[in-house]
Amino acid sequence: MFTTYNRFPFVGKRFFIFHKGASMNVTQMHRARKGEITEAMQTVAASEQLEPEFVRSEVARGRMVITANINHKNLVPMGIGINARCKVNANIGNSKLSSGCREELEKLHMAIRYGADTVMDLSTGEDINRIRTAIIENSPVPIGTVPMYQAVEEVEDPLDLSARKILDVIEEQARQGVDYMTVHCGILRRHIPMAIGRTTGIVSRGGSLMAQWMQKHQKENPIFDHYDELLEICKAYDVTLSLGDSLRPGCLADASDEAQLSELEVLGQLCKRAWEQDVQVMIEGPGHVPIDQIEFNVRKQQELCHEAPFYVLGPLVTDIAPGYDHITGAIGGALAAYYGVSMLCYVTPKEHLGLPNAEDVRNGIIAFKIAAHSANIARKFPGVRDRDDEMSRARFAFDWQKQFALSLDPERARQYRMESMPEELRNDCSTEHCSMCGPKFCSMNISHQIMNADAANAAK
Repeated sequence: MFTTYNRFPFVGKRFFIFHKGASMNVTQMHRARKGEITEAMQTVAASEQLEPEFVRSEVARGRMVITANINHKNLVPMGIGINARCKVNANIGNSKLSSGCREELEKLHMAIRYGADTVMDLSTGEDINRIRTAIIENSPVPIGTVPMYQAVEEVEDPLDLSARKILDVIEEQARQGVDYMTVHCGILRRHIPMAIGRTTGIVSRGGSLMAQWMQKHQKENPIFDHYDELLEICKAYDVTLSLGDSLRPGCLADASDEAQLSELEVLGQLCKRAWEQDVQVMIEGPGHVPIDQIEFNVRKQQELCHEAPFYVLGPLVTDIAPGYDHITGAIGGALAAYYGVSMLCYVTPKEHLGLPNAEDVRNGIIAFKIAAHSANIARKFPGVRDRDDEMSRARFAFDWQKQFALSLDPERARQYRMESMPEELRNDCSTEHCSMCGPKFCSMNISHQIMNADAANAAK
């Protein structure tokens, strides 16, 4: 798929709203339910080759979200939902051990260059606010965060967190222009015993912190208890909630277990409560899932969460490929997208091993763009295969420059072509063969000869 962020400029009115008690409602869902087709909806309709009224109806129903904070000034809106092309998110962000603002902006530019539809800033180290501000100012694609990470950084002990602190951080990020936020409000006290016997326990960072807090204080999840206040902030800035799966499986052995599905049921209930306030919602999903359980997981989410957009990490279909988990994740992602997942969160080769660098971001995005695009072809979205057909014609015509231009990663395609050719032919894009077959065994060259001979015989 071609990147579309520079094709549909959005010039909607954007301004700051400071949350004081009950807020005015500026969400795309609220406006859609009033019958309004917004500029953002028109942009999404043009990008997806859909009718604007259909986009409006999907947003009103909750089956599509347009993640567009009113304070993200240079954003080009895009739609996430089952009736839109499957999107790909790229995670970036620093840690206490590695990376700063310059490195994170490099990752952002790399992500956008290779087609990330959204980017999440998962910074947990120094200068979180400065890094996030720079990312938002430089990003035409939606930006997501996990507010819990910043809240934890701002207290001495994570167990000292309060609902007020978390909500203050959420509102601060909303004012900055964050378009969607992962919130861990579906994990409840009753779920913790379900996770204790798991092979890998609770692998969500935010989920594990929340579980530890509940266990220490013997109180319910504070964001669950203060959910209505969270919704007020979302209404004021049009922040889309990405309801986090704190109990997602971290290995195949834990997939589709009681803990995961019990939390999913709560997320479905929270989704309905958000919709009652016209707040947009996505639901996050696993994780590590065997191939034979992927369809079940997608169908279960659609059932329990009322067809709200499903946003999954991977899923990874095997646990034994550290260093190659962008591949194991893309395999699961292609299947998940085919069954109806709306957005895939990429996995890089560094998953489980370390903080990804810019090259890891590149490899992760390309792997998951392949997965999403393959599913979009199978689901027969309008025009989605046109680029593949054009590539096939360019291959048969030995039009190397056009093949490079149509590639998901033109630089890599050009590099591999040049490196594999003899030195005297490296810059020659007129050759009618590659280095694998050479001129004598090129099947397409032979096919041209067959067709030319056939045409000559027919002309006699």
